[in-house]
Amino acid sequence: RHAVCIFYLILRALDTIEDDMTISLDVKVPMLHEFHSYLYQPEWKYMESKEKDRQVLEDFPTISMEFRNLSKVYQDVISDICHKMGVGMAEFLEKKVDSQHEWDKYCHYVAGLVGIGLSRLFSASELEDPVVGQDTELANSMGLFLQKTNIIRDYLEDQLEGREFWPREVWSRYAKKLSDLAKPENIDMAVQCLNELITNALHHVPDVLTYLSRLKNQSVFNFCAIPQVMAIATLAACYNNKQVFRGVVKIRKGQAVTLMMDATNIQAVKAIMYQYVEEIYQKIPSTDPSSNKTQQVIASIRAMSLPGGPMASRHHYSPIYLSCAMLLAALSWQYLSTISKATEEYVQAGEN
Repeated sequence: RHAVCIFYLILRALDTIEDDMTISLDVKVPMLHEFHSYLYQPEWKYMESKEKDRQVLEDFPTISMEFRNLSKVYQDVISDICHKMGVGMAEFLEKKVDSQHEWDKYCHYVAGLVGIGLSRLFSASELEDPVVGQDTELANSMGLFLQKTNIIRDYLEDQLEGREFWPREVWSRYAKKLSDLAKPENIDMAVQCLNELITNALHHVPDVLTYLSRLKNQSVFNFCAIPQVMAIATLAACYNNKQVFRGVVKIRKGQAVTLMMDATNIQAVKAIMYQYVEEIYQKIPSTDPSSNKTQQVIASIRAMSLPGGPMASRHHYSPIYLSCAMLLAALSWQYLSTISKATEEYVQAGEN
């Protein structure tokens, strides 16, 4: 628990440096390259950030001290991931995501490495078998599926912030500029582009199911499974949906709570995945350029997730477990609602 918590705070600090547009590149690039070494410098901190999360940089000595108190096996994993991520972030500071291969590479640096690092922590703790930490391809897919979902959903927000993460190789077939997809006259082409990217993201689902099927610890399983079922529900909501280019698309609060409560075993997760890919399948337009590819990837997910075993009911858990889960869900949604409201206000301000 401590290792995962410290890992999160350290990556939040690294991400804050990357996101801070007020730091010049000649300062930022060396910082990203050297960030892993700051973990072993008790006094290092950065006081010049203007980002909302700057506290993690200003109080970094507190975080790095806790890092150095972790077992060496955890320190080695966290330091290694930070080094690789910092180098990758620096690489993409000065170039945009062009090819689909580069999209995978960027998502690997900012999310796949998180999946790999967490998996290595799970194995190092001996809560999970060594293979979980060793199979970096599956762990990478866990991160890529979440990151691509966020990038797809956040098209409009990123446009308003001046960021572009959709791969040029895909969107250039539908528009001259990525920003053109938001224009009402281009909505049909925009939705086709959206559907192609969702189809790309769905290719990670078989790896996600294989990864989750290897987990043995209940807490680790819940921690890993909940974001993945949220992602497939989000993609189902976004698929063939013009609203992605007009505002914020989000799953309903009750839907999210149900997913959190149900995603407690591999059979339940397979059933959830099956439900949402069926929802996507029913919405595939016959005229969509990606329709055949979408049908093919859904067929492969169906083959892995056909309901075969008994669904473990959440009612097997004690009332205190359910109370804690509901409290967690409520707090999570309070946070997400605040973020969503802020985003909506920003979108409205942009429109005005």
